[in-house]
Amino acid sequence: MKREIIRVEPFDSNFEKWGVPVSTCTRAGDMIFVSGLPPFDPKTGEFLVHAPFEQQAERCLEELKTALEAAGSDLEHVMKVNVICVSPERFKAFNEIYKRYFPKNPPARIFFCVPVWTGPFDIEIECIAVRKD
Repeated sequence: MKREIIRVEPFDSNFEKWGVPVSTCTRAGDMIFVSGLPPFDPKTGEFLVHAPFEQQAERCLEELKTALEAAGSDLEHVMKVNVICVSPERFKAFNEIYKRYFPKNPPARIFFCVPVWTGPFDIEIECIAVRKD
């Protein structure tokens, strides 16, 4: 099975600008893999620095949606979500936001926390999905 790189703008350009060796999205057959997406400001392309956690989480989920659509999928075809966060205290707030994006039959998911972070944001989300029929 051949791996295909799906460019998703402005995310791929942002990663290149920062020298991060990653593709936003890859596809092999019907499987789609979306890299961890931090909350980008949709107007500037920069990180959402000092934004409320809820706004950061919503941005990450919107970016996930954008990446999936670029690859021929959508949120209904997500199989697994990995959420990386800086604090377990954010779990309840995240669940309330997550329910709006996955209101029925949510995908498998893990929410885990890291003690040290590489960027000025509080959350990053990645997923595995399949193509829409």
